[in-house]
Amino acid sequence: MGRTNIILEKSIAFAILIIEYSELLEAHKKYIIAKQLLKSGTSIGANIHEAQQAESKADFIHKMKIASKELEETKYWLLLCEKSNTYPSMERLKKPLMELGLILYKILSTSYKSR
Repeated sequence: MGRTNIILEKSIAFAILIIEYSELLEAHKKYIIAKQLLKSGTSIGANIHEAQQAESKADFIHKMKIASKELEETKYWLLLCEKSNTYPSMERLKKPLMELGLILYKILSTSYKSR
C-alpha cells in the first residue's frame, strides 16, 4: 500500500469545501466573489498536484510557491466574506485553510533548506 500524501488529500478536501461555499455564494447572488474564490481556492490544489510531477527541485519549489500565493489570495477573499454582514458564514473554511497553509509553508521551508 502506498504512502498517504497529506497535502494532496487536504488540498482536494479544501477544494471541495471551496466549491460548496462558492455555490452558496452564487445562491445568495454574490457572483463576483464566488468566482474569484472558486478560482483561487481550487488553484491551490491544482498547483500542489502539478508540483508532484516537477521536473526539478526548483520547479517543485516554484509550483508550491504559486500554491502559497493562491492560498494567500483565498485568505483575502474569505476575509472579505467574513467581514461583510451580507455574506453567508465561511467559518468552516478557516481551519482547513490554516492546516493546508501550515503544511504548505513547512514543505516550502524544508525545500529551500535542502536546495
